[in-house]
Amino acid sequence: MTEADFTASDFSDHPDLSGLSGLSDISAFSGPADPADPTDPARPAGAPPTGCPAHLAHPAGAIRLSGLEYQQTPAELYRSMRREHGPVAPVLLDGDIPAWLVLGYAEVTHVTAHDELFARDSRRWNQWPSIPADWPLLPYVGHQPSVLFTEGAEHQRRAGVITQALEGVDQFELAQWCREIAHRLIDVFAGSGRAELMASYAHALPMRAALRMCGMPSGDDTEDLVTDLRISLDAHEGDDPVAAYVRVGERIQRLVRDKRREPGADVTSRMITHPAGLTDEEIVQDLISVIAAAQQPTANWICNALRLMLTDDRFALNVSGGRLSVGQALNEVLWLDTPTQNFIGRWAVRDTRLGGRSIRAGDCLVLGLAAANTDPQIWPEGHVGAENSAHLSFSNGEHRCPYPAPLLADCVSRTAIETLLERLPDLVLAVEPQELTWRPSIWMRGLTALPVRFTPAGG
Repeated sequence: MTEADFTASDFSDHPDLSGLSGLSDISAFSGPADPADPTDPARPAGAPPTGCPAHLAHPAGAIRLSGLEYQQTPAELYRSMRREHGPVAPVLLDGDIPAWLVLGYAEVTHVTAHDELFARDSRRWNQWPSIPADWPLLPYVGHQPSVLFTEGAEHQRRAGVITQALEGVDQFELAQWCREIAHRLIDVFAGSGRAELMASYAHALPMRAALRMCGMPSGDDTEDLVTDLRISLDAHEGDDPVAAYVRVGERIQRLVRDKRREPGADVTSRMITHPAGLTDEEIVQDLISVIAAAQQPTANWICNALRLMLTDDRFALNVSGGRLSVGQALNEVLWLDTPTQNFIGRWAVRDTRLGGRSIRAGDCLVLGLAAANTDPQIWPEGHVGAENSAHLSFSNGEHRCPYPAPLLADCVSRTAIETLLERLPDLVLAVEPQELTWRPSIWMRGLTALPVRFTPAGG
């Protein structure tokens, strides 16, 4: 689980927001108590007062982070931006709010490795005086009481609890859970000969696996929570994500109370009994972050890998049985179609330089994970390979995924794909590859749908 892995619902019906950042109590989406007051105790040291020259004005040519290019051909757009601006590009967020998009592999690595220069507490931001109360990205940059926005010793305390709780997950047991979940989901559509895998399989499986890891019992209550999590993370027209999120919080609170009375062999119980002594509020916030991290990025990882295997002849030859091919597809996707394309963000602690740019204290930096993974400086021959795992898809540095999380996500994804192909060995796309469409998001890389057909099979 990483700063790059947490997802949130589009609370404002904005087309580009699904999957951007960590879930949090809606009441916390408010920014600093008084961004104009340099003595405000909520303002971290180093944050400039209103009117300070640190409130950057980008030069002409700053690029708006929107448009179809980000949806269908982001790699070409990143190459163009890199040619024009270098490894750090001036960009404009919604409402023409200035920020920096970090495109270079070395530069993203530097930012994420130096928390003393580029920190996570968004209360440093020098643009708060320009942010309206209804700004679409406010839910994702307003300071939240979760592990995502902690720094220093507090981050080490909170992240350490999560790491040790996840380390207690037995990967063989997790794989067995995933196979059981996969078979139940496949049973629903196996007899029809057709399915839309994004909704009926790729999203549904990791969410149920995450709840099982956290100790949620099976039953109608858990299925209701699955529905509310889906709405909170990926609201459809007519859904009420705010109400759904409130219900998610209430259900996770009950889970924490239940586990305090009767702990078990699960992530929640290990967080409760950890010597760090997290409060119930901290555990609820961080559990929601864990569940969110396990869901949408993993769902997109599964579907992006399936798309690769169903459209690329290198994988199609062994699509029905090659375990190695599944692993290769999963790793290649992390390089070329990583589920988290861009992550907002980091905030400069003081004036500094990065990639030839003057970064002022309080500037916002968006981590261009997808651009960094295809940086020609690390692939000088122009061919991006997938032979190693040095990608930045799980971020880097203190705020990267704690060590067990990528392994657990790989276990869920690999088991999901292998079980699907074992059950439905002649699975093929139900549409032409060029008819598949990407979601309208600059933040996440995932298909709107993955329709497939196969020979109908019994349960």
